[in-house]
Amino acid sequence: MIPFNVPPCVGDELDYVKQAIDSHKICGDGAFTKKCNAWLEERFGAQKVLLTTSGTTALDMAMLLCGLQPGDEVILPSYTFSSTATSAVLAGAKLVFVDVRPDTMNIDETKIEAAITDRTKVIMVVHYAGVACEMDTILDIARRHGLKVVEDAAQGVMSSYKGRALGTIGDFGCYSFHETKNYSMGEGGALVINDPACNERAEILREKGTNRAKFFRGQVDKYTWVDFGDSYLPSELNAAYLWAQLLHADEINDDRMRTWNAYREAFQPLADAGKVELPVIPEGCVHNAHMFYIKCKDLEERTALIRYLKEHDILAVFHYIPLHSAPAGRKFGRFDGEDLYTTKESERLVRLPLYYGLTETDRAQVIRHVLAFYGA
Repeated sequence: MIPFNVPPCVGDELDYVKQAIDSHKICGDGAFTKKCNAWLEERFGAQKVLLTTSGTTALDMAMLLCGLQPGDEVILPSYTFSSTATSAVLAGAKLVFVDVRPDTMNIDETKIEAAITDRTKVIMVVHYAGVACEMDTILDIARRHGLKVVEDAAQGVMSSYKGRALGTIGDFGCYSFHETKNYSMGEGGALVINDPACNERAEILREKGTNRAKFFRGQVDKYTWVDFGDSYLPSELNAAYLWAQLLHADEINDDRMRTWNAYREAFQPLADAGKVELPVIPEGCVHNAHMFYIKCKDLEERTALIRYLKEHDILAVFHYIPLHSAPAGRKFGRFDGEDLYTTKESERLVRLPLYYGLTETDRAQVIRHVLAFYGA
């Protein structure tokens, strides 16, 4: 079976994990955590980056740092993972879902302003498949209405919008280093803080409500509990694993891009013939080959394609069930406007195997069987 995903491993991970063990510092904020933070800051031009236990907890921190109060509203797409929504719910907010664009599956920036009320505090954007949302328009809306912008860039590490790294454009950005992402530490993530005024509060929030970070920098003679916080600091073992991959970041990106481009070239004739639709990369956007999907004619055809590929030992999968149709989505939020594309487009989308180290032989097999399904 050709799997849908294989967690990345460059081969040096165990060496760095052993170094962490030998240092007798395996809880968070050791040498490897600091190296990862610094690498992400330098590579992406970020003001401050803090590793977290997951992309989910990075989102939790971002929402809490936005200062949401019960009854406040957060605008977000329904076509996303539950973590995007639960972070707002944790902070006490109501969810306001808006439709997506059918070309990128990102939030439709033209639908945001109509969803704004006097209770709106945050616009949450999700850079689906590592392809940027239309950030200039979204930031303009946010400025005019005094709103915060949080980027769910869980899939967007190494992607950019008009030369700016995803995650560094809004008020906060959130990365994921889950095993399904381009770069992994098993479970992990990172919070990007773009306003220096939020740095200290973020450190306190991440360190169980204490000013421990200031203590270790020698800024206070002892640390104590100073505010609300939680445990969002990942193990040093996880950070050591991630560090190995960051050192090979371009190699991993190039490898994934070769597969993405091979799929694109192979399936372009199907798209030209009107049999499928392929991912759209808008001008000014640089993506990271996080995923390659095709859109079938309808749900029935997608189901048949997934079944056909599985019969030929290829695991292809669909993606999110729109959150507004889920029980928790109905409980915690509402859909603003008309669902023109979110449900319809989500039912057509199928993701093909794409991971670091996918062999040319396996890639060719995926291509051959997709073409065969469509009689090409």
